[in-house]
Amino acid sequence: MSAIKTVAVSIGDLNGVGFEIALRAHREISAQCRPIYCISPVMAEQAAALLGEHLPEDFITYDVSGEFTIQPGTVSAQSGRYSYDSFLKALSLALSKQVDAIVTLPIHKEAWMLADVPYVGHTDALRDLLKSEAIMMLGCEKLYVALYTEHIPLSQVPHHITADGIFDFLIRFYASFPRSPVAVLGLNPHAGDHGVLGDEERFIEAAIARANRHIGKNIFEGPIVPDIAFTSRSRERYKTIVAMYHDQGLAPLKALYFDEGVNISLGLPIIRTSVDHGTAFDIAYGHKASLLSYRNAIQAALSLDNVVHHG
Repeated sequence: MSAIKTVAVSIGDLNGVGFEIALRAHREISAQCRPIYCISPVMAEQAAALLGEHLPEDFITYDVSGEFTIQPGTVSAQSGRYSYDSFLKALSLALSKQVDAIVTLPIHKEAWMLADVPYVGHTDALRDLLKSEAIMMLGCEKLYVALYTEHIPLSQVPHHITADGIFDFLIRFYASFPRSPVAVLGLNPHAGDHGVLGDEERFIEAAIARANRHIGKNIFEGPIVPDIAFTSRSRERYKTIVAMYHDQGLAPLKALYFDEGVNISLGLPIIRTSVDHGTAFDIAYGHKASLLSYRNAIQAALSLDNVVHHG
């Protein structure tokens, strides 16, 4: 029997739903692994009290400095800084091999900005701190979506649509997630309609052809018309999609599988998964948060080798 794995849980923005999710799911999660929560005992006690709960005796914490008063549903620099510091603690545990994986609970991007955190999110931070070309992939076993571009303004996306850039992305993606077939979306409506609605698709098409030649088999297909790629018929064929920009991929994905989706960072020297939702300030500390994405994020972290390598 394999040894139980240890997972560092980055606690997220304490003004949001992250702590509630971790506490309510603790008994179930601790039966699957040994979770270490990156939060100080003082802040954990404060958050539990706001929920009208007590911390379980086996609720293991890893100290994060910076005590402050939790204000549910509020964007603040203090909560932003604490969530970032919690993330750094989890990362340090993974890099020092004290844990097998990290799972991150949701942060608030504006709170990070107010705290002068120089990143817009976890993936951007991981990419810089680990000097790795991390790929953001979200979804579940029914459908995974990888993002070619992520947190950039929509106006900048066309400038990133190059044959070399997409080819490099596709090769790195397949090395981390060798599944087939993979639908690669076009950028424009109707995938450009042969140049009538834009010609960026010629770069996407060239990158697909080159990537398939490089791999030696036809893994990638496209450019696929974006507005049909997520239909039930298309999903029968494609369980994996590469989207050109954030909302092109994530708006339909979350409409289909919001509660069960997870965020997986590919191409890193550590295992990192996350919930596929935000801080949900409107329901913070209201005992209304869904636990499904967190459960799935833990399970993905524990079996990431299987997730990555089975087709």
